[in-house]
Amino acid sequence: MHRKLSESEPYPPSEDTFFLADYIKNEKGECALDIGTGSGYLAALLEKSFSVVVATDLVFNVLKKHEYFTTNNVCCNGADAINQQFDLVICNMPYLNTDDVSDVRTDGGRDGLEIPMKIIDSAKSRIKPGGKFLYVTSSLSNFKKLISYTELDGFNVSILAKKKLFFEELILVKAVKLLS
Repeated sequence: MHRKLSESEPYPPSEDTFFLADYIKNEKGECALDIGTGSGYLAALLEKSFSVVVATDLVFNVLKKHEYFTTNNVCCNGADAINQQFDLVICNMPYLNTDDVSDVRTDGGRDGLEIPMKIIDSAKSRIKPGGKFLYVTSSLSNFKKLISYTELDGFNVSILAKKKLFFEELILVKAVKLLS
């Protein structure tokens, strides 16, 4: 029997985490940002190939309890408290289509877009021109609208990969910030 995790506990690495991990393990650069780090798994992976890695999470206790140690942790909404630009920004979005956001780790709000759009708004100015933003979304959300929204924010956007699961398809989106 599985017990329900409270929001103050890190979201454990699962299918969507490992799906994103497969694509970031070969990324290299000077600085990277993991928005909504949860367990810290992805940030710890990034620390192997980036000089500086910053991990953010909305819940302070999540940052205190995450399993994988990361040096630079910031408790904030998205990337709102960060005043730096990054070569790579990643986010395993809370993308579930929900009427309300009762679990910040998984619930994306209306059409699975409300929270992801706020994260994109928060991240866009933190990405260097030519830098990448990789995020995971789902076929259960309005991912086409999310991709269009990202394009309108000055990115060249493509679907990098898809992974079929029993009840949904995970979608890995790559957004490259336009030079101007």
